[in-house]
Amino acid sequence: MREVQWVKLSTDLFKNPKINYLRRLPEGDRLALIWVMLLTLAGRCNAGGAIFLTENTPYTPKMLADELGIREKVILSALSHFEQLDMIRQDSGYIILTGWEEQQNTEGLEKIREQNRLRKQKQRENQKLHTSRDSHAADIDIEREEDKEKEIKKESEEKTAAKKAKRFVPPTLDEVKDYCMTRKSTVDPVRFWEYFDTGGWVDSGGNPVRNWKQKLITWENHTKEKGNESNDTTGDNHDGHAEWNINYTFDARAL
Repeated sequence: MREVQWVKLSTDLFKNPKINYLRRLPEGDRLALIWVMLLTLAGRCNAGGAIFLTENTPYTPKMLADELGIREKVILSALSHFEQLDMIRQDSGYIILTGWEEQQNTEGLEKIREQNRLRKQKQRENQKLHTSRDSHAADIDIEREEDKEKEIKKESEEKTAAKKAKRFVPPTLDEVKDYCMTRKSTVDPVRFWEYFDTGGWVDSGGNPVRNWKQKLITWENHTKEKGNESNDTTGDNHDGHAEWNINYTFDARAL
């Protein structure tokens, strides 16, 4: 693949919840820097977000540490967090940035691929001038290579479409209020929404929230459990249900 000389970065990069979460971690600024460096490496490889030294030599953490000039321990931590946040995936030892095609200028990347295709076509024409037999064999190999590239591109597009379908979209405060009203929930929708929105919609383990309704139901169940405990020890409440804010502390984000 021919190298690209640039990659596209969003001006809202440092407003991204995942980047904000990474920057709050120990060595957080280094983790954010490593992410940008991985973007440039993926651009250099121009292989659908894959990162490698050569097409047959994937990067190891030690190789990345030497390449980027950052301690291997920090590289390992970064890769672990990136994979946990679904920013990368690893396939047969290769590091692949998820969502690469949708983040970058696909028209520019396609232009480079088209230039490669034209270059190969010209090579085929030159080969035909020398010998039809050798040219015929070369045509078959090149066509097979192009077919393989098309298959890889198709698989990448299908995976990207599947990830888009599964991508979590944070709810609005009104959506949380409506859901609480529908369920007649005891959970305070404003408190719930502000808690997770401020935290970037990740739980205490650093895992992105995938189903906010399930989180709210979990809050609701814990509210009921704590409410029952309060009723057992303090008697009936004036409104007939547990005042769950009294003597009630739990790590809500871990739910």
